[in-house]
Amino acid sequence: MPLPTLVLLNLLLAAYLTGVCWAVQLVIYPALMLVGAPEFARYHAAHTRRMGWVVGAPMVLELGLAAWLAWVAYPAWGAGRALGQLALVLVVWLVTFLISVPFHNRLAVNGYNYVALDGLTRTNWLRTLAWTARTVLLATLVLGVRY
Repeated sequence: MPLPTLVLLNLLLAAYLTGVCWAVQLVIYPALMLVGAPEFARYHAAHTRRMGWVVGAPMVLELGLAAWLAWVAYPAWGAGRALGQLALVLVVWLVTFLISVPFHNRLAVNGYNYVALDGLTRTNWLRTLAWTARTVLLATLVLGVRY
């Protein structure tokens, strides 16, 4: 696959995931705090099941495409851009599985817990900013911005 096509596919996927993450950060996680304790377990279970469909496959595809892009682009871009965009994806994966998933597991087991919800919302900024940075980086490459 030609490098420009690979960059564009990465950008489209990163932009999608960035949009989802901003919606989660600004709307969905704050709204979780408004769900009453009696309904929280059912609501949270539905949320995690449905969000799995929204982000699961796209995240796996993004990881594969980011690795492919790093491999193909390394000779032309050097380590900074080629590995930097991949590092941002790895940050998202690490935060997801080392921080966000444990918070969600805690909520699934214990039900409504303000401390866990607050921690989930605060630490999600790491994913939101990493995905935003990757989208901006890829957009500058697609648009030909020099830096």
